[in-house]
Amino acid sequence: MISAGDFRNGVTFEMDGNVYQIVEFQHVKPGKGAAFVRTKIRNVIAGTVVERTFNPSDKYPTAFVERKEMEYSYNDGDLYYFMDLESYEMIPLNSDILNDNFKFVKENMVCKVMSYKGKVFGVEPPNFVELQVTKTDPGFKGDTATNATKPATLETGAEIRVPLFIDEGEMIRVDTRVGEYMERA
Repeated sequence: MISAGDFRNGVTFEMDGNVYQIVEFQHVKPGKGAAFVRTKIRNVIAGTVVERTFNPSDKYPTAFVERKEMEYSYNDGDLYYFMDLESYEMIPLNSDILNDNFKFVKENMVCKVMSYKGKVFGVEPPNFVELQVTKTDPGFKGDTATNATKPATLETGAEIRVPLFIDEGEMIRVDTRVGEYMERA
């Protein structure tokens, strides 16, 4: 059990038959009245984020979300196959479980497959990936405006904005959490 007064970012708990994760929290002690905890919580299975206030003495059962490292092998239509690194068992997952940031994952990358009580609800790609730029316009000499970017297509098919000095065939590092260019690899 965890009390609302002990909430921290990333904590998972059960409430009303659903599993929630704390995205943001704030302990509020108004000058008049009782203290409360203002939170943003995300339903880990549905993915929805709601704002809610709690009494600091409210208690909820702790939910243990299992994060298992698995290697992405291949996809066949709407099914994406992941291999368990311990048992070498292939597990098919439906495409609706995958987030938007999965577009940065290529075959043989290790991801974290998240499940609760044996039911898989999400796939977390690595925070940073190195990918090759397959298509982009050439940069022009003398075009050095600060923070100028151009569109680029990566080897996974994802499109991001990159600085003007990046050319086709270069390896770049991408932050999958925000989908942005970080640096040359």
